[in-house]
Amino acid sequence: MICAALDQARDMRFDVLAKALDMSAPTLSKHLAKLEEAQYVATRRDSADSRRQWVELTITGRSAFARHVAALRELTT
Repeated sequence: MICAALDQARDMRFDVLAKALDMSAPTLSKHLAKLEEAQYVATRRDSADSRRQWVELTITGRSAFARHVAALRELTT
């Protein structure tokens, strides 16, 4: 769900992503940490407000997500 949401945008604020996914901040943080370890997402602090965090899919993440979607499509055809 996280990668699907991020695939639709260049980047997304952490709080907006959490709300869109109906996920608590601690739960989203835990999942993002794992995705960061895999280098699928990158996070950065907002330059104007360091309390805000932005999340984006990396090239590796976009590629992995595209492969995942393609595999799912193949299963349904």
